[in-house]
Amino acid sequence: MSDINIKITDREGVTHDVVAPTDMSMNLMEIIRSYELAEEGTIGVCGGMAMCASCQVYVISDPGLEEMGAEEDAMLGEAFHVQDNSRLGCQLHIVPEMEGLEVEIAPYP
Repeated sequence: MSDINIKITDREGVTHDVVAPTDMSMNLMEIIRSYELAEEGTIGVCGGMAMCASCQVYVISDPGLEEMGAEEDAMLGEAFHVQDNSRLGCQLHIVPEMEGLEVEIAPYP
């Protein structure tokens, strides 16, 4: 089992140090949900299909995330509260290279 450490700031401004497994095929949205860092029904509304942007996060510290795909880029093009450092949590699959990632959960529309 391999875990990484991630800092997630919730929508109330509280920063949480979380441990995320890299061997369970999880994404950042699922980590946020499993730690209950966002109110139920306000994150991952589409089930992680890059169709709603409810899992949008702002990347504060990027240890080397994968490039954004076309679907993610298109969804962020239609989303609210988008910033230059916006990413969709459902498209960020937890891998060892994400050790030290810091994100802030974007406001819910």
